[in-house]
Amino acid sequence: MAANCSPYGMLKLVAVGSLLLQVQVSAGQEKAILLRLQRSTMAAEIDATGGIRGNGGNINSLGVTGGETATATYPSSTSCVAVYDDGRYVFEKREEKKVGNPKVKSTDGTLSGDDLQQLKSILSSDEIKKITALKPVEPPPRAQLLREAETIEVQITREDAMQHFLAVKERYKTQALGASEGAGAPSTGLDTYLDNASAYRKTMNPLVKWFEGIEKKNKSSLKESKPQYCVAMTM
Repeated sequence: MAANCSPYGMLKLVAVGSLLLQVQVSAGQEKAILLRLQRSTMAAEIDATGGIRGNGGNINSLGVTGGETATATYPSSTSCVAVYDDGRYVFEKREEKKVGNPKVKSTDGTLSGDDLQQLKSILSSDEIKKITALKPVEPPPRAQLLREAETIEVQITREDAMQHFLAVKERYKTQALGASEGAGAPSTGLDTYLDNASAYRKTMNPLVKWFEGIEKKNKSSLKESKPQYCVAMTM
């Protein structure tokens, strides 16, 4: 695998980009953002061997220089919410079925006093506070293709600092022993699943369920808008 062609490296760039976006958005608001949470999913055929896989896929540029390439197939979907200290929130959903052509919808509202208190109680959990920088997901030995990925990115504004972590799940197709190298070589027939936040999934559950409730509540009120809070999962 090429040194700078890790699919996780691509996701890491997104995390940095979204953090900067959060700072830019909050700078123009009267109230500070209490929580920003984004969940992204992607069905893919990203070559994990450092080569290029064709067959009608979309070629995406990876890495800081754009010199590394991989092939991904869509769709990908991202949902995110930004909640302010006073309970106001913006919910946004981004779906991309073609490269560079995202469909974005958003809505806004205000949490009730009880709902805001429930969220603050979840965020003040000592267990949640322990989740900081999670280790990057490293592709397994003899990885061929990244087939699926899910990320949950969380940013919580605290009195002393900003808490930020990126939980990543990935599913890889792996190459059979003795097979020639390359994305098209025979596979083991069994996919490998990776999760850099497996030790924290139970701790994250209340926050994820809260987010799913917001997503369900706002589904019918979404309207077309310009991208503002959600960022693309792929670069």
